[in-house]
Amino acid sequence: MRNGLFEWEKPLYELELRIEELQKFTAEKDIDLSREIATLEKRAEYLRREIYESLSAWQQVLLARHPKRPTTLDYIELIFDDFYEFHGDRNYRDDPAIVGGLAVFDGLPVTVIGPQKGRDTKENIRRNFGLPHPEGYRKALRLMEQAEKFRRPIISLIDVVGAYPGVEAEERGQGIAIAQSIRQMSFLEVPIVCVITGEGGSGGALAIGIGDRILMLEHGWYSVISPEMCAQILWKDSSKAPEAAEALKLTATDLIGMDAIDGIVPEPLGGAHKNHQEAAANLKVSLKEALKEILSIPVDVLVKQRLERFRQLGEWQEKAVVVSEIK
Repeated sequence: MRNGLFEWEKPLYELELRIEELQKFTAEKDIDLSREIATLEKRAEYLRREIYESLSAWQQVLLARHPKRPTTLDYIELIFDDFYEFHGDRNYRDDPAIVGGLAVFDGLPVTVIGPQKGRDTKENIRRNFGLPHPEGYRKALRLMEQAEKFRRPIISLIDVVGAYPGVEAEERGQGIAIAQSIRQMSFLEVPIVCVITGEGGSGGALAIGIGDRILMLEHGWYSVISPEMCAQILWKDSSKAPEAAEALKLTATDLIGMDAIDGIVPEPLGGAHKNHQEAAANLKVSLKEALKEILSIPVDVLVKQRLERFRQLGEWQEKAVVVSEIK
């Protein structure tokens, strides 16, 4: 991507630039070019839909990583009221790569958590590029257990390529922190809605992704491993990430077909980064519907259904195939 523009967007960008030039020329020279402009706008609309409705899995991965895509704090600001952030895991330190706290959603007190990426280099360094340390997951779990104590629903907004893989994270128990979070979320006696807003990679996402309803934005991705790491393992070549993305079946369309997620949240044409307000409005509608469903279910039934749901993921069957002998 160059200057916020993907390679496959260049034809559309050039057409939009041509339209702007004609509009500017019309205003400056007072010449009526409305018919030509209308024709180009119609062509641009057709091209826009053709491009964004036929993206490959790898292109969707790249779209989910767009630097201007809404972050967790962006969604919190646009969707929730009276957000009050909590800090620290009460053990080691506060991890800025995960944010969380109390908020009001449509008049209902909730706990909202999620990884936070930076907008520029300085903020990305402060937030460790959105890669949580174990203390980040312990902070998230602390807030979720607090939510259970006060009977507040939990909303988890997930956008993380994976947990931080550094030596210091392993020294402080990264794997244990993720496992504890998965275990505890499985049994929390409150409604939980998880949303993959961008990237949903590996245990870094699953650690805060055990819920009663799993939603996913249209151009997000969700997988046990990133395409680059998968390609490195299978082919010893990370440049084969596009092939890995196709094989992993990590798009929203793939996952809803396998019952791995419950719903797809539509994005503005071209991606959530094109219109933060519209993306947030769409997500708010989906969150309302999900919460309305699960708030009416008794807590003991919710927990039972949650456990059954994740135990069934990945089930497969063998089918005998009879091959006739070729004479």
